[in-house]
Amino acid sequence: MTMADTTTLLIDAFSPFNSLTLTLPSQTPLSDVYDRLCERYPSLPPHLASTLALSTHSGVIADYEQPLSSLLTEDEDTLITLRLGPRLLGGKGGFGSQLRAAGGRMSSQKTSNNDSCRDLNGRRLSTIKEAKKLAEYLESEPERLAAKAQTQRAKLEALEKRLGIEHKDSARKPGEVSVEVASGKKHRFEDTEYLEQSRELVDSVKSAVSVGLLKKRKKVKTSPSPDADKGKGAPEGKGKRKEVVEEKNSEPVPAAVVDAPPTSAIPLDAVGA
Repeated sequence: MTMADTTTLLIDAFSPFNSLTLTLPSQTPLSDVYDRLCERYPSLPPHLASTLALSTHSGVIADYEQPLSSLLTEDEDTLITLRLGPRLLGGKGGFGSQLRAAGGRMSSQKTSNNDSCRDLNGRRLSTIKEAKKLAEYLESEPERLAAKAQTQRAKLEALEKRLGIEHKDSARKPGEVSVEVASGKKHRFEDTEYLEQSRELVDSVKSAVSVGLLKKRKKVKTSPSPDADKGKGAPEGKGKRKEVVEEKNSEPVPAAVVDAPPTSAIPLDAVGA
């Protein structure tokens, strides 16, 4: 084997391995280099082959199936300098999407209220927006009226089903609205038994309320006052005496007694004493 058929590798490894040298045939693929290094240097862990990568000073080697001769340059015919290091494990990912989401939130917080600005004709943008909204509202007015009429018709049909009323114009189209619904015609409620019961309930409630109010008034009138209780507690004998004295004093004196003249003294000789 000549020198042209062999290639010398100078590998810059990680600690505690500083530099490794190895001479291999030029047609050896790069994927076999680490196995040959483990044979040459038994202290290298062979189970770390999947976590280590060979790279040149210009970058990572893309194809590990290519031979060593493909890495030779014109200046270096037999010497190749490589670097042995651990592969960089990828993270959980999504950092770019997080940055984009944060940027979107920041941009959404910017104020975009330009309603106070004016266009080239001098009109405010807020006025133009309101005019557009009003035009859209007027355009959708027939649809809203039709939907409202449809809901009213559905309610009326449900009520008629409950009351057992049949329509004569059942042959009309489902989208049409009857003349009675459009004119607002009302149906008479003919459940007389229900009306009588409701009237009786109202009358009974009124009478019960009036009776309760009358009883309350009677209780207020018949309840004794504290002054009357004091008068009843006084002794009966003294009260009777006072009443008798007052009656005697208040009796009128007869007129004959008041107008009679005073009697004169009669001598005893005249009497025959």
